[in-house]
Formats: sequence, C-alpha cells, structure tokens
Amino acid sequence: MSTPIHIVPAPSARPVGVPLPTRDEADRRDPRTPYVQDALAVDFRMASDEAVFGIQPTPADELPDAQAWAAHVGQAVVEVMHGARPPAQVLRWTSPEVYTVVARRGALAARRAGHPLRQGEGAVRRVRVRTARVCHPRDDVAEASLVVHDGGRLRAMAIRLEGRDGRWVVTALQVA
Repeated sequence: MSTPIHIVPAPSARPVGVPLPTRDEADRRDPRTPYVQDALAVDFRMASDEAVFGIQPTPADELPDAQAWAAHVGQAVVEVMHGARPPAQVLRWTSPEVYTVVARRGALAARRAGHPLRQGEGAVRRVRVRTARVCHPRDDVAEASLVVHDGGRLRAMAIRLEGRDGRWVVTALQVA
C-alpha cells in the first residue's frame, strides 16, 4: 500500500523586506546626513531619457581622420547609388534620411542595369573618388567636398558628417 501524498505550499521566492523607518525615527535622524539607498544609489533627477539613451555627440578628436573617412564612405555611397554595392553596407554610416535616398537610387540603378536594352553596355561603371577636402564648422561636424570620377565624367559630391555615438555618420548628401 502506498503512502498518501502530503501537499506543502511552495516557499516564497520574495526576499525578506527591510523595514522602513517610522516617522518618529525619521524625525530623530540627523538632518545633515542624507539618506543613501544602499543597494542602488543612482540619481536620475538631472538626466532626461534623451540625455541618457539618445544620440550622443562625439568630438572630432575622438574619431578617425575626417578626410580619409569622407573619401572612404563617399566611395561606398557612390557604389551603392550605381548599384554595385548593396545598400545595407552603408546603413550604419548614414542617417535614416540619407540611407533612404541612397538605397532608392541604388535600386533604380540596379533595375536599369538589368534592363534588356542596357545589358550589352556593362551594368556597372567603375566609379572612384579622386579628391576629398574637409572643413570643420563645429567640433563634432565635418563637411566634405569630393571629386568623383564617374566613367568619362567628373562629378561633385558634398557630404556632412556628424560625430554620433563614437562614429562619423553621413547626415546630408548632395551629388551634382
């Protein structure tokens, strides 16, 4: 014969609470001694959500050389716009607005390259950044003008780089 099952309530998973001081005990406390919470002494009164979790500006001296970086990212952006590179490769280095424009133009170029009338011409032209000039209007901003060799043409490209979260981000782009 089996023994009957004895059901016992599960123990509480909550830790034992720490009693708070009563009003009388709080009144007797020395007013010069501030109350400090032992486990978590964090003061969020001075910081907004945007200041803690938003975009953090980064000064230029904490970032790579703006001129070399502008030429590098300019080359990648132009290749995306010609359909030679997938747009996802520049997602991290561009603002959402710039990424949308670049990706749309790249998709259009890729569609044109696949058109039956253009297949004999060579779908992708070799595009190369020849020169880059940079100025710093603010400590966390670099504006660059690039000369791009596009097939038999020279084109101008202007980009604005902003130091955000420890990297340069393209926030404005103009190609002529």
